[in-house]
Amino acid sequence: MPDNASQPMNLFRLTERGLSAQMVRMNAAASNLANAGSVSSSSEEAYRAIRPVFGAELDRASGLSSVRVSHMVTSETEPTKRRDPDHPLADENGDVWEANVDESAEMIEIMESARQYQNLVEALQTAKQLMLDTLRNN
Repeated sequence: MPDNASQPMNLFRLTERGLSAQMVRMNAAASNLANAGSVSSSSEEAYRAIRPVFGAELDRASGLSSVRVSHMVTSETEPTKRRDPDHPLADENGDVWEANVDESAEMIEIMESARQYQNLVEALQTAKQLMLDTLRNN
């Protein structure tokens, strides 16, 4: 099987990279949502939202630029300190730290990544249809 990295970029590889990037974006937002409201016994242990950072990757053979996830970043937003002395994770002062995840922002992130994913699927379907039309007309 040929190494895809050594082959020039084409529409299918370009779309595949975009789909993969949007999937990482959606999974990160889903992870953030799943951890919203979680509590810890200290600020350091509290969950912090994650986000992918995208970078452009130029294919010199074709001149096309695609997207890749260069790394993940963790939010620097401090968790919310809440007094709850009866909670099993409460510290000696009776405080717990709640993950500071903005659920609305995470839902928007999921909707936007799903929309971009769908746009890429539609572009791929259009390309496929154009190829089939070209083959039929020749």
